[in-house]
Amino acid sequence: MSLYTSHNPVFATFSFYAALLIIKTLFVAFLTGWTRFRKHAFQNPEDCNKMNRGKVKIDEDVERVRRAHLNDLENILPFLSLALLYIGTGPTLGTAKFLFRTFTAARFSHTFVYAVVVTPQPARALSYIVGQLVNLYLIYAILTSYASSF
Repeated sequence: MSLYTSHNPVFATFSFYAALLIIKTLFVAFLTGWTRFRKHAFQNPEDCNKMNRGKVKIDEDVERVRRAHLNDLENILPFLSLALLYIGTGPTLGTAKFLFRTFTAARFSHTFVYAVVVTPQPARALSYIVGQLVNLYLIYAILTSYASSF
């Protein structure tokens, strides 16, 4: 049986959490645009309207949401790649669910405390560290599983 089909519960679980993470990333992209319009803070002169007389405006709230989106791109894409490789190691469903849920919860938490309800540190750092610990475990599991192949 192929590990990369919907008949494999680990792959089905991955697909579910991957979809949640992608939807969240798309939501933050939308939130960035919405915040730009709400604050009339556009980066390109051609996007500026009569309200700000064609002048580029940099707004801290927009920049915060934009950085949150960039942070998602920097962290979610590697996780998705690592998780796909991890599935190839044939993990148990319980372990995979735990890892996928933990990473997803960490990324939702990170966005919430970074861009939605700005919360002082260490909330954002803890969310980031949890996600990175999951990624490091995935790397460890992949390397130890495939090390004997060489």
